[in-house]
Amino acid sequence: MKFFFLLFFCSTFCNAQTIDSTYAVKLGYPKGAKVLILHVDDAGMSFDSNEGTIAAITKGVANSCSVMMPCPWVPAFVHYWQEHKNLDAGLHLTLTSEWKDYRWVPLAGKTEVLGLTDTEGNLWRGVADVVKHASADEVEKEIRAQIDRAVTMGFIPTHLDSHMGTLFATPAFLERYVKVGIEKQIPVMLPGGHNTLIQSEMKSPDSQVQQLRQIGKMLWSAGLPVLDDLHNESYDWKIPDNISNDDKKIQAFKTEKYILAIKSLKPGVTMMIMHCTAPTSVFPYISNSGPVRKGDLLAMTDPIFKAALKKEGIILTTWRELKERRDKLK
Repeated sequence: MKFFFLLFFCSTFCNAQTIDSTYAVKLGYPKGAKVLILHVDDAGMSFDSNEGTIAAITKGVANSCSVMMPCPWVPAFVHYWQEHKNLDAGLHLTLTSEWKDYRWVPLAGKTEVLGLTDTEGNLWRGVADVVKHASADEVEKEIRAQIDRAVTMGFIPTHLDSHMGTLFATPAFLERYVKVGIEKQIPVMLPGGHNTLIQSEMKSPDSQVQQLRQIGKMLWSAGLPVLDDLHNESYDWKIPDNISNDDKKIQAFKTEKYILAIKSLKPGVTMMIMHCTAPTSVFPYISNSGPVRKGDLLAMTDPIFKAALKKEGIILTTWRELKERRDKLK
């Protein structure tokens, strides 16, 4: 079945979802409610990523995360999860390996997904190379391999999402992502509602938003919860050089950014993406993004941000809760 012929033939008469008819309301939240998932990407990527993810959730207000299954520190994170199974943790489906000297390979094996591998046998560094070289069949095979590794480890993911947005890069990749989620009844991260913030951030034309809404309807009809919006801007909030070695100033800078972000939320279920990390002396050898990631962690553990969430009347939720609410409606 070709789910995504809708991407090309969506009717011009599609009804735009309004903030009065959100998926949050369908899931039983009050009309006008602003429901938020504070989501940490990149668990399992490194020791530092694990430490930051866990601290942001246990000591801060972050409440969900996803794991990069091909990465070296996955066993440590899954072992932690096995002792804390209420943790909302999904799979950060990973088709790229972006760093210079710290790399990982596809779990399906090079010979099975040759188009996903570069000349060193690692996953490609960039999304454009994946689009250029990989087939949709190879992408689906790797998605299934990553889910299989999780299941083999006894790790039951609450949801699926996409590292670097690779699975949104082509209609064919997106089709396989949604197809596997529906088949396995695992919620997939996809903004299928009013999409106010993500449309502004990505400067997407109305036609693309309508297409995403149609896919959202498909996911809902298949029994899965759907996001109304997605906030994916925090990685671009670069830390000014003059405060990069001052934790208090980094925290104040990032907390202010996040407070402004939650004030911009529209009614509905929104997922806000961040990369909380506790950088050690090793992390700079992986990436120069340490200050940005540390800032996310400091903001999530800042009492000022916690108070702002309460002041703005934000309702925090998780993918686990969304799925439970959706299941009750079947």
